[in-house]
Amino acid sequence: MPLKIAILGSTGSIGTQSLDVIARYPEWFSVEVLTAGDNVELLAKQSMRFHPDSVVIGNEKLYLKLKEKLKGTGIKVNAGDKAIEQIAGDSAADMVLTAIVGYSGLRPTIAAIKSGKKIALANKETLVVAGSLIRKLLQESASTMIPVDSEHSAIFQCLAGETISSVEKITLTASGGPFLNLPLEKLRKASPIDALRHPNWSMGDKITIDSATMMNKGLEVIEAKWLFNLEPDQIKVIIHPQSIIHSFVHFTDGSVKAQLGIPDMRMPILYALSYPERLQSDLPRLELNKYPSFTFHEPDPARFRSLSLAYKALNQGGNMPCIMNAANEVAVSAFLSGKIGFMQIPEVVEYTMGEVTFITDPGIGELEISDKQARVASGKFIINPVEEK
Repeated sequence: MPLKIAILGSTGSIGTQSLDVIARYPEWFSVEVLTAGDNVELLAKQSMRFHPDSVVIGNEKLYLKLKEKLKGTGIKVNAGDKAIEQIAGDSAADMVLTAIVGYSGLRPTIAAIKSGKKIALANKETLVVAGSLIRKLLQESASTMIPVDSEHSAIFQCLAGETISSVEKITLTASGGPFLNLPLEKLRKASPIDALRHPNWSMGDKITIDSATMMNKGLEVIEAKWLFNLEPDQIKVIIHPQSIIHSFVHFTDGSVKAQLGIPDMRMPILYALSYPERLQSDLPRLELNKYPSFTFHEPDPARFRSLSLAYKALNQGGNMPCIMNAANEVAVSAFLSGKIGFMQIPEVVEYTMGEVTFITDPGIGELEISDKQARVASGKFIINPVEEK
């Protein structure tokens, strides 16, 4: 029988690419659940094509519109964040692909873990915000977690047949984003349109801005700590503008493994969905003769302050990564709406990290409070940064 897949966040970049993968393998996968936040038109189209058992629209105001569009299809329709959380745990899906962007993916992921489902994790914020909690839940349940991010998928593949004790360190590669070689004086005037022009990857707006600031890589550093049970000083970042080598694993005997591929998210998505199998695909192949050289260099801390803030949050632990993540989500939204400049994004994050009360070992309730407090603090700073400082 095909593996039943629930896609949380089906209308986003990862969600739409996941459906493209699923459509190529009808004998292997079927769609059990689709959820989206606001994009009712695309969710309805996806539902008509893949005919899931259930769909949920996060925005409750759009429930009747979606219900009308799917009238007569037999597809169950629900709405609201609580409904998304409930269906993640209660549906008949064998695997839940968590592609919701940001903090809002946390509770549905927890629900899926508690129900013992396989998790294909594309929502890195889940481990950034609550890594310790998620690890405990995974140990207590029958659930397993396979990373979807290209970098973590690369590490996961390189570790096949290895023990974590043989790992000396890992190196996550980063493209450097659209502003890698832009002079710093021009970076201060960078517009959202400029920042959304990623040279290699096709992604959603939020993750594309995070790539430009390298906060995305910072989030991946924290995610890697929890996925692979590593210490912060075992996780390195290097800029690799070609985006062909997706990450390295360095072993204690001095050998290094790397995973290569063209920058196409459908490959790690397919790997996560089919694991432990490797399915034959017709996706584009890497032809090394088209890449006569690979280049690498260290991230510039003046250009990529967000990466340093992520390491600071990881080393401090507790609720600090949660605070950092919330502030970054607010700052990115403010930048995209023209309220702040590009270089002010890390300023908002740094201020908020020093403003919200630190908690050493937070539970889910305390994390939710920290998230809300961080959003309030960063919002106030954006409105009046001089006074708030």
